[in-house]
Amino acid sequence: MSLQAAIKKRFSGFSLDVSLNTDGGVMGILGASGSGKSMTLKCIAGIETPDEGRIVLNGRVLFDSEKRINLPPQKRKIGYLFQNYALFPNMTVETNIAAGLSGSKEEKQEAAARMIRLFKLEGLEKRYPSQLSGGQQQRVALARILVYEPDVIMLDEPFSALDYYLKEQLQFQVREVLRGYTGDVLMVSHSRDEVYRFCEKSIILNRGQVAMKGETRAIFQKPENVTAARLTGCKNFSRIRRIGEYEVEALDWGLTFQTEEAVAAEHAYIGIRAHQFYPARGSANEFTCEWGDTLCQPFEWDILLRPVENAEAAGDKENAPEREVIWWKVDYKQSDSLNRYQRGDRVRLGIAPGDIMLLKEG
Repeated sequence: MSLQAAIKKRFSGFSLDVSLNTDGGVMGILGASGSGKSMTLKCIAGIETPDEGRIVLNGRVLFDSEKRINLPPQKRKIGYLFQNYALFPNMTVETNIAAGLSGSKEEKQEAAARMIRLFKLEGLEKRYPSQLSGGQQQRVALARILVYEPDVIMLDEPFSALDYYLKEQLQFQVREVLRGYTGDVLMVSHSRDEVYRFCEKSIILNRGQVAMKGETRAIFQKPENVTAARLTGCKNFSRIRRIGEYEVEALDWGLTFQTEEAVAAEHAYIGIRAHQFYPARGSANEFTCEWGDTLCQPFEWDILLRPVENAEAAGDKENAPEREVIWWKVDYKQSDSLNRYQRGDRVRLGIAPGDIMLLKEG
């Protein structure tokens, strides 16, 4: 099973230029709102027509701008789960699932019953979409897709309309169902957690362009640029000036750091994940910050800090408050020793050289 797509589509003030190549499993498309994620799926499904490009599914050409091939959506063998599920409001669960299937009435009923068992929808067969919860509607929509045995399934923000508890439950169920599916899966999401949980490979989109692609865990562990780092959860960025092969000045913080990775000419920023700072312990890369706001999360603190020591050493006290803040995430198990700090207090932190990400522009 494989899907190859090279898509270009232009709009006023926006240009989509995406290439992807799947070879089985689940591929994620991660990006901010307006980055072109859903438009990519719509072009592959045939709902939108690219201006240029070629789309091939299992050796079958779905679209080719040069050869003027453009198969209609119903001939592409693609299952598309929309954000709003797009169930027929005047049909019951079982008729929604069987809608459009060919074969005898008995064959359609048998196929629908199989999906109802698979998605644990027993007892809901005669209900209409308006009588279902959001999670039940999602399962019906997925059952309607899988009953056709499509060559590829595309999920567009499949969990965005669900509350947190239901979302966690359904993610386990959907992942279990997808394990038995032999085709390719493309999943669009703005949630890094969903992409990390579901997708072996990922594409990072930024303003219609591919910012990074590869193995999902490798992207999260070592993003190449600012966009990929930000979309995988990094909150702390600073422009840098190279001092030595393994040393940089963080220009937005007025700090100097040693790095584990060699600093190349193409590196323009550093990124540091908020949970990787630690209270000073006499090691490299330690610095003093001024304690700012503390935002209490259910199981951790978000602490906003402002570096002060290097700015003061340089006599830049007046401009120090304008420097970028640093986010520090601390779980409650570590927070007891920090209860004494209040706004304006000084705290000394450190960061390991191996936890400093060297990043390109973009």
